[in-house]
Amino acid sequence: MQVIATRPKSLTDLQFTYCPGCTHGIAHRLIAEAMDELDMRNRMMGVAPVGCSVFAYKFFNCDMAEAAHGRAPAVATGMKRARPDMFVFTYQGDGDLVAIGTAEIVHAANRGEKISIFFINNAIYGMTGGQMAPTTLPGMKTTTSPYGRDEKDIGYPIRACELLNSLVSPYFIERVSLLSPQEIIKAKKAVLKAMQYNKEGRGFTFVEFVSTCPTNWGLDPLQAREWARENMLPYYKIGNFRDKGAEGGEK
Repeated sequence: MQVIATRPKSLTDLQFTYCPGCTHGIAHRLIAEAMDELDMRNRMMGVAPVGCSVFAYKFFNCDMAEAAHGRAPAVATGMKRARPDMFVFTYQGDGDLVAIGTAEIVHAANRGEKISIFFINNAIYGMTGGQMAPTTLPGMKTTTSPYGRDEKDIGYPIRACELLNSLVSPYFIERVSLLSPQEIIKAKKAVLKAMQYNKEGRGFTFVEFVSTCPTNWGLDPLQAREWARENMLPYYKIGNFRDKGAEGGEK
């Protein structure tokens, strides 16, 4: 029998512990496949902070470090500057990256640090009980916004790609969706490009995944995907925001 698909070598043999329907596992696989295809695993270091992403060290088969909540870009910066011969990425959720970690991600991007950031946006705090996140949509109910997010009081959701795209230094910025097989295939291309630029030492690369959290949304996996398509994609539009390589950017 011909083998057409195998588990990426850049993933461990451990079974994922994420909730049914959660798209963390899909994002993990895409990143691991990119590491394999670009032969980066033996020189790769990853950083995961607090949140559901904290378990990434168990699943990625490369050197991993944990960071305090929101501080992964700062830790990754130190790792890359101490070991410029290594490749470094972070894996962060929205309650981490655009809440307590806003300063870290903005300044790492502004400095053009030669690291890759993979950002899971499911519009809610996942691990800690479903609280409102900076990405929670207007009117969306959470444990800390039981009547729905009031943008007049709380402000509007933060669009990370658009925010970082206002800076000069980032090399590659793209938002992708994990809501269908076709979109996952397109997401893989973005992950590969971000990792390729990382390998070549081009600069700061950022991929945002529009994702689901069925448990905290109170939906089954299929309902969660439809809810995300109907509600998240209109606000968090997928597409490429920056690709200096395609624009003839310098190495």
